[in-house]
Amino acid sequence: MREVIALDAVANGVPEVLVGDDALDARVRWLHVSDSAGVARLLDGGELLLSTGSSWPAEPADLRRFIGALSEAGLAGLVLELGVHYRYVPAVVIEAAAEQGLALVVLHREVKFVTVTEAVHSRIIAGQNDALRARDEVRERFTALVLRGSPADFIVHQLAQTLGAPVVLENLAHEVVSVEVPLAMEEDLFTEWELRSRSAHRRAEQRSERGASPGADDWLIVPVEARGIRWGNLIALPGPDHAAGRTAVLEQGAIALAVGRLADGESDEWARIGRRRLVDGLLAGRFAGAGGAAARLEAAGMPLRGAKLYGIVVSGAAIATERADAAARSLRGRALAGSAPDGVPAPAAAMLLSLPADTVFDDDTVLRFARALVDGADADRVTVSVGRSAEGIDPALASLHEAVGLARGRRRRSVRGPHLRRAENRPLVQLVTALRDDHRVIEHGERMLAPLIAYDLSRSGDLLDVLEAMLAHPGNRTAAAAASHLSRSVFYQRIALIEDLLGSDLDDGETQTALHLALLVRRSAGH
Repeated sequence: MREVIALDAVANGVPEVLVGDDALDARVRWLHVSDSAGVARLLDGGELLLSTGSSWPAEPADLRRFIGALSEAGLAGLVLELGVHYRYVPAVVIEAAAEQGLALVVLHREVKFVTVTEAVHSRIIAGQNDALRARDEVRERFTALVLRGSPADFIVHQLAQTLGAPVVLENLAHEVVSVEVPLAMEEDLFTEWELRSRSAHRRAEQRSERGASPGADDWLIVPVEARGIRWGNLIALPGPDHAAGRTAVLEQGAIALAVGRLADGESDEWARIGRRRLVDGLLAGRFAGAGGAAARLEAAGMPLRGAKLYGIVVSGAAIATERADAAARSLRGRALAGSAPDGVPAPAAAMLLSLPADTVFDDDTVLRFARALVDGADADRVTVSVGRSAEGIDPALASLHEAVGLARGRRRRSVRGPHLRRAENRPLVQLVTALRDDHRVIEHGERMLAPLIAYDLSRSGDLLDVLEAMLAHPGNRTAAAAASHLSRSVFYQRIALIEDLLGSDLDDGETQTALHLALLVRRSAGH
């Protein structure tokens, strides 16, 4: 209605809005010209009625019923031209229109109704053509994504870019699979996500039963389904209008996601991509605050409150997301698995494990958990690094970084696995993790190891690895030589070279501690 009033053909009639505000937001589907008192039965809804009122009822009660009938028929608005029949608008008409929320506009100057009709219909048809072109563009864009095999998180990203609004992909359990929202919104949006999502679904169902459209502040929800199978839902938060229609855009994204799920077969690619991106983001610090990170984890189905949390890195064999979660569920917990962290050779995966507070996660349980993650033949090659038990998001992130720090160690093994490393047994790893961003710690590591780093880089040497093996077996150089896969004589030559380059006695306990700390700092940076 606002756009209609702004048209030149209408402005020439000197329009005056008598009932407006929210009523002017009504969408005009078509324009109808009639003075008939029975016009309401000829309307389908969404029309704009243009009239002189010459055949309207004369009695106030009949006028009130007439306006009520127009509103019940779904009229978008009423434009009354003064001068031919009415010199002013009867008060009962204004009152009834206001009560019904029906836009009422009067024209103080005579206009050609055919000119107004042409202008309004031209604007409507132009808008429809624009919508058709926009829908074609959106369909082509998301069809191209399907043909390229784009993953779910990229499709969600494209949806958010197209709509200019946050978009969430959730599974049938109302667990968040993938999101594209500003980091600053995460805590408010994802706190108690399951409750908020279920409430939004109920409101959408109620609107559907009433035949009502989503309001400007409502979440727009579209199912992702194909061939009778429903995998989840796409949710678009409030945002600007789109020429193709926000629902049409979201439906195209849902089609692209559904085709992708059919192509994936039985594998749950959604869970793998969504969880990997979440864990990788936590390790890289891609979150606005601890509250937002906690809300995002819980929205993905990871219990935090009243749970024991462990950061874990499994290296030496590929880990399937489904196996990680299945192994965690066997312990009554949940797991989110990510990619190989920087500095940890692939195949590897970082993961966050949530267990009930009464669950015992001792060494035997950890090793059983590790074996459940891989095929039997791969278990011998697996090393599982476990951070300290944590409660709450900040300690959980520290535990995850501890596990990564343990996994970055390059200790060579001669016995069959799986091999276990726990942060509780590595106090220096805990210290380095706590101080990993302190420039003084980094400077210490660079200063102490600089001669060895320069030597190895210039000659493709292995002095840092030899030093690490020696520090891992203090007082037992035979075992250190075996861990280095070097003969004892060659190992001793390397040790002598290290002592010369550093100008230090490697049998000195304080020197060993300082070098060990320096090595851990370097490994924690992925070197």
